[in-house]
Amino acid sequence: MELNKQTAELALKEASKSNPGAWTDHSRYVAQACKNIAMRCKGLSVDEAYLYGLLHDIGRYAGVSSEKHLLDGYRYCRKRGWEKAAQICITHAFMIQDINTSIGEFDMSEDDYLFMKEFVANAGYDDYDRLVQLCDSLALPTGFCLLEKRFVDVTIRYGVHPATIDRWKKIFEIKAYFEKETGCSVYDLLPGVVENSFR
Repeated sequence: MELNKQTAELALKEASKSNPGAWTDHSRYVAQACKNIAMRCKGLSVDEAYLYGLLHDIGRYAGVSSEKHLLDGYRYCRKRGWEKAAQICITHAFMIQDINTSIGEFDMSEDDYLFMKEFVANAGYDDYDRLVQLCDSLALPTGFCLLEKRFVDVTIRYGVHPATIDRWKKIFEIKAYFEKETGCSVYDLLPGVVENSFR
């Protein structure tokens, strides 16, 4: 099945019926942030960036879960032949390429855990992986926000973990990288970021 805007948006619509929640609006804002930033980056397809952002959490179709949604998304996309989208379903949660930096629970079998551990260690990250990692931290279900607001939002829900500070530092590093690529603050590319961050 070809991955395009129509198939991706239909997939998200069906997934939201299967497991309704704020995650779908979050995914739409992540997709828009990816698109807006990719527009200013040489070598990135605006369309691909949008699709990868839209589908990064598609594994939530299977129900409420912690790290299991990463594998559910990977398998969902692999089944449809969407290889890069499948990779990003896992890599978006590991800006530091080490499964031990997870902030969630490994609610999966031992075999699945070992598969994901090896996958993360050996995945070839590119700018699409990094872009979704960044934009995942720039989007609430209500709109774009400062990184710090999203960090607090996630930490309230998941708690503080040994890798929390290092994960934040890595996202700031990725932000600086894309600001060099775009020649501006990423916040300049996110309409309503000020209003949504301070509401």
